[in-house]
Amino acid sequence: MEGDSANRVEEQVRSAFPEGAVKQVQLLTYGDDPRIEPGQTAVRVVISDKEIVRAFEKASREVRERLCNELPSIGWIDFRTDTPDESAKSAGPFETRSFRFKASGRTTPPAELPEQLTPVMTRLGAADLAAVDMLITAGIANSRADVLRWAVGRIRENPAYAQIQDRVHEIGELKTRF
Repeated sequence: MEGDSANRVEEQVRSAFPEGAVKQVQLLTYGDDPRIEPGQTAVRVVISDKEIVRAFEKASREVRERLCNELPSIGWIDFRTDTPDESAKSAGPFETRSFRFKASGRTTPPAELPEQLTPVMTRLGAADLAAVDMLITAGIANSRADVLRWAVGRIRENPAYAQIQDRVHEIGELKTRF
């Protein structure tokens, strides 16, 4: 994001909190954080007090929707406090509350509504992640999840897949005989 856009994002985020509550606003782009996909921008907000973050989480649905509408190119916003929190070891030394906003231009086809999809998590090495992100950049898919769905779809189209299905069915029948 250019400087003016970055300033606008920071102003919008700061306006959602009491004066002095926001310590830092960081704009993150692809490569700054592994969770950021190609073409996506994210915001990391450091808040001075974890109680403000908790209160925001509880009472801010309207503010979060406003931020989402006013900052449509933001993929997600990560809110964290600047005070150590020993109970949040997985998030590092700071308590973190993340709110994910839908990235603009990324839609799920009607045939694949979220309630009809099963979430699958995978870990990729650097080369595989680069390949996935290249497919997004090339326009083959809109997100990392879309790349996985696309790849599995290509596998199902391969004639060898039908043969594997037949063999698995045969193995299942053989197992029932034991």
